[in-house]
Amino acid sequence: MSHPGDAFSFRAGCQAAIPVAVGYFPIAVAFGLLARSVGVPDWGALSLSVIVYAGASQFVAVNLMGLGASVAEVVLATFVLNFRHFLMSSTLSRRIVPGTSWGTRALLAFGVTDETYAVASLSPEPFLAPPFLAGLNLTSYLSWVSGSFVGLFLAQSLPAVIQKGMGIALYAMFIGLLVPSACRDRRVLVVALLAMALNGLYRLTPLASFGGGWGVLGATALAALTGALLFPHKEQGR
Repeated sequence: MSHPGDAFSFRAGCQAAIPVAVGYFPIAVAFGLLARSVGVPDWGALSLSVIVYAGASQFVAVNLMGLGASVAEVVLATFVLNFRHFLMSSTLSRRIVPGTSWGTRALLAFGVTDETYAVASLSPEPFLAPPFLAGLNLTSYLSWVSGSFVGLFLAQSLPAVIQKGMGIALYAMFIGLLVPSACRDRRVLVVALLAMALNGLYRLTPLASFGGGWGVLGATALAALTGALLFPHKEQGR
């Protein structure tokens, strides 16, 4: 018995992923360059792309590594930033063709990102075929991993001065993402300023001896919680 989603083949998934892959590649190149600039070993940076495969958390992870954060700090930060993937994967799981094994579902969940989730969730088909999701996820994944490799390769040919200077690009990128959002929505500005203030206070206390990464995590969690309490109606779309 065929399902509506069966019309979405592996090839169709690859084609649907082309815009995502085109967008991923240059960002992944930037990640490779930045990872090298803050002293992260090539194998470590490439492992992040291969195993973690999450742009925002990878940029944060290399920043924490550059600051000398512990493994626990990096792992926890990555977990917190990627927690939304549980929600995205569970949502898509309900639209996968009935009868799909849990092993297949788990494998497909690994490739879910913000962008692939958007492509899949906007599909007009009532069911999503595993081959389609596999093509969508695999094409996007290969673009990210190959871009990271290219970034690391290019970094080797750059002068040492430029490599070290690339570290500032990490902060410039975060500012570039934050400022437009803060201009459109004052809630973003309030939460961002609160997080910065809390992290600054943490560094002035004896707790800072445990590492800067814990301050970033604590400030992020407290600022997000405060924002949810201060702006409950708008955040919930009421």
